[in-house]
Amino acid sequence: MTGRFKGRTAFVTGGSRGIGKEIVKRFAEEGANVAIIDVNEQAVIETEKELAEKGFPIYTKIASVTEQEQIEQAMKEVYGAFGAIDILVNNAGVLRDNLLFKMTDDDWLTVMDVHLKGAFYACRAAQKYMVKQQYGRVINISSTSALGNRGQANYATAKAGIQGLTKTLAIELGPFGVTVNAVAPGFIETDMTKATAERIGVPFAELAKAKANEIPVGRIGRPEDIAQAVAFLADERSSFINGQVLYVAGGPEN
Repeated sequence: MTGRFKGRTAFVTGGSRGIGKEIVKRFAEEGANVAIIDVNEQAVIETEKELAEKGFPIYTKIASVTEQEQIEQAMKEVYGAFGAIDILVNNAGVLRDNLLFKMTDDDWLTVMDVHLKGAFYACRAAQKYMVKQQYGRVINISSTSALGNRGQANYATAKAGIQGLTKTLAIELGPFGVTVNAVAPGFIETDMTKATAERIGVPFAELAKAKANEIPVGRIGRPEDIAQAVAFLADERSSFINGQVLYVAGGPEN
């Protein structure tokens, strides 16, 4: 790995497991100071230990993206520790899948709060630092579900909203040297997709095989596939890519 992020600081929400953890590892391996906020205390402890043992500079905090004060305090502490906030990855997410007639108010609001309120709070907090330093990279994690997916009225709506937020902030923040882009993963092997398999009563291996048969490259995605895309958009040299949604799904999305 190169040191292309040496001296940069990356702030990743939901960075202790799955895709988020792989993104954090990628930044750390390429020289960045990394900061994680997450609500999963045990996963945060394990990830912090794993990275610290490798000598990577890391900040962690148990915090919820739905709590404005917690987000702003974490940003303040990260800036104090590392002197900058250069990269923000809005990765924190939850699933509350159900068909519309079964979906509860709580199913809807929980997904909206974590994905949309969380991304809004984090972007608003980070932009103060990025605008001041005239440099920043914001990468929001969307999903192919933004295009519509059965049983995910809440999740699809939230992920489509993330794309609208991305394009709007790209217009507002671009003049200050801050680019805002989104990565939209397809079917990725994570705890969330394994939980989906369990919910529908299908062994994960069977679900993965069925999905792989639908994907042109013939396999499902891995967290490192998403980390690669995020790192590409976070690169200094990607400064002319702004307001884009990069689908990482093994094939074209409509």
